[in-house]
Amino acid sequence: MFFMYIIQSDTSARFYVGQTDDIEQRLDFHNTGQSHYTARRGPWKLVYSERFDTRGEAMKREAEIKKWKSAIKIRELIESTE
Repeated sequence: MFFMYIIQSDTSARFYVGQTDDIEQRLDFHNTGQSHYTARRGPWKLVYSERFDTRGEAMKREAEIKKWKSAIKIRELIESTE
């Protein structure tokens, strides 16, 4: 099982979109400064995820969302599942 996930910074409200096979481990990776992009913007919280059967599907969805380049569209996606 693979996941496309969106995390949000508690301090800056920025979003980060990624994919993984272990969300808890990946969130810990972001919150312990092991990711260059997220190291100085945390702490991070998981705000959205989707499940996929293959890594390729998760990567495709990640790329689709990253192409949006719009925090508004990401917020709308998150709110549509609440």
